[in-house]
Amino acid sequence: MSQTILVTGASSGIGQATARLLAERGFTVFGTARKPESAQSQGVTMVALDVRSDDSVRACVEQVVAKAGRLDVLGNNAGYTVTGAAEETSVDEAKAQLETNFFGAVRMVNAVLPGMRAAGAGKVINISSLAGNTAIPFSAFYSASKFALEGYSESLWYEVRPFAISVSLVEPGFVNTPIGEAAPAAARPLPAYDATRKRMLAKFGHSIHAGIPPEQVARRVLQIVEDPN
Repeated sequence: MSQTILVTGASSGIGQATARLLAERGFTVFGTARKPESAQSQGVTMVALDVRSDDSVRACVEQVVAKAGRLDVLGNNAGYTVTGAAEETSVDEAKAQLETNFFGAVRMVNAVLPGMRAAGAGKVINISSLAGNTAIPFSAFYSASKFALEGYSESLWYEVRPFAISVSLVEPGFVNTPIGEAAPAAARPLPAYDATRKRMLAKFGHSIHAGIPPEQVARRVLQIVEDPN
C-alpha cells in the first residue's frame, strides 16, 4: 500500500519540489499552503493550513486521514525569515518567526504522533537549515528557530523510538528558492547597521541564487522516506 505523506509549506521552494517528487514516485501526497487554491501541483492534493493555529493544524491532519485513511510521513517545511540585525528586529517579529518555524513544527508533530503511535510506525522529517548549525548574521531569529528545531528533533528522536517512529533532520545549505526575495525587512532599521547589513544581504542573495536547486533537497527527503529503517 502506498504511503501517505504530508508536506507543509508546499506552495514553493523545497516543500513544493519535495511534494512533486514524492507524488511522481507514486506516494499519496498532501501539500499545505495558507491559500491552497493558488498553489496547485500535479499529483499533490493541496490542503489549507496555518501552522500558527492549533485548530488549523488539527483540521488539516483530520482531513488528510479522512481522505487517505492513514498518515505515514510528516515533512515539516513551513517557514520564513525576517532580514535585519537582532537589535532591529522587534520582539513581536521574533516571536512570529518562532511561532511559524518552530512551534508550527511542534504543533504538526503533536497532531500526527497519536496516529503514528497507534499504527506502530511513522516518520517525521524536519527541514532545518545550515542556520540551525551555524548562526547567520542579520537572520538571528531565523537561526534561533532552526537551532530550536534541531534540539527539539534530537530529543524527540529518543522519545518516539520505542514506538517505531523515526525522526530525521535535513540541514541544507544555501538553496535557490524565493525565501530571500520573500523575506520582509525588520520593522525598525538602525543607521548604525546600514553598511554591514547591505553588504551581508548582498552576499546572502548571491549565495542563494548560486545555491543548490530545491530538487536536490527533495531527493534527500525521498531517500529518507524510502529507507526501510
